[in-house]
Amino acid sequence: MTRKSYGFMGLGLIGGSIAKAIKEADPDAHIVALDANTASLDLAKKEQIADEIFSTPDSQSLSRLGSCEFVFLCAPVSQNDRNLSLIKEYLSEDTILTDTGSVKGAIHEAVAALFLSHRFIGGHPMAGSEKSGFKNANSAILENAYYILTPGENVPKDRVHALDELVRSMRAIPFVLENEQHDHITAAVSHLPHLIASGLVNLVHDQDEDGMMKTIAAGGFKDITRIASSSPVMWQSICLSNTEQILKLLDAYTALLSDMRDKLSQKDETYLYDFFEQAKSYRDSFHDAGSGPIKKEFALYVDLKDETGALAKTANLLADAGISIKNIGIMHNREFQEGALRIEFYDESSMELARTTLSNNQYILF
Repeated sequence: MTRKSYGFMGLGLIGGSIAKAIKEADPDAHIVALDANTASLDLAKKEQIADEIFSTPDSQSLSRLGSCEFVFLCAPVSQNDRNLSLIKEYLSEDTILTDTGSVKGAIHEAVAALFLSHRFIGGHPMAGSEKSGFKNANSAILENAYYILTPGENVPKDRVHALDELVRSMRAIPFVLENEQHDHITAAVSHLPHLIASGLVNLVHDQDEDGMMKTIAAGGFKDITRIASSSPVMWQSICLSNTEQILKLLDAYTALLSDMRDKLSQKDETYLYDFFEQAKSYRDSFHDAGSGPIKKEFALYVDLKDETGALAKTANLLADAGISIKNIGIMHNREFQEGALRIEFYDESSMELARTTLSNNQYILF
């Protein structure tokens, strides 16, 4: 069996996670990595993820990368145009070229300008973390995540199939879209949310004169603003690359907020109820949308007594009832619909049996 080779121009969080997923699926895979961050390269080598490492894009490194069966452009969006120009003359005729950027229009334009459309398949794993760098790379972030593919013009079907199969081997879910459609969708479900999260954090920063907001910020605020901790460099690049689509949606969102403000000032009860009910209904429907990354959770929130052994007593009670716990954690706040203890189960029947068991033993559930 021929040993397959994979080249990476950039080995940060996403590139590193893909490389790890490839190695898990095929331990014999040969991985060539180019990255200016020597610490990342050294770690990738130490963990036996990268077989060859280069920190400078010279003829030797580009030649080794260009001979690989797949080349992943995993640098920030703004740097991939430069990397395309560097690698072009070194690509073998059979190499499949792809990227991992969250904006597809710009990279497709750059590919077309270099006459590489026949070998380029845009890629965007809909996965990530607020953390960055190879040290935080984890193949698990790709599992059950949609991995968008945007084939260039005249790309042979067998090459699309090859990348599709590779994505499946990473345990991700390949999904083919037109690049313009991709950019509109991701502006709505990824790029605009980052602007909103960061804007909310900056708003609280400006309003938090005595530091009390920061001190008591709890579950809801932390959940909605977690992504604001992502790389500023990456999100600056994304916003400058997908500006048109983001602006369209930002205008629509601004109009929505303006309308909501008017209705709120009028204390319009019907509007407010419908606003929250529609959002809840649509968000809850995500669980039933198929095999995507948002899974339905079966969890209960329990008001736990502040006494020695309370946690063990609760776990033993469920164990005696034959109920398996998937995850359990102590909450550090008591916001609406959040108790002190969150217990997650594997299925709905287990959750309902736990609800009955705990209620019968005078536990307060939220």
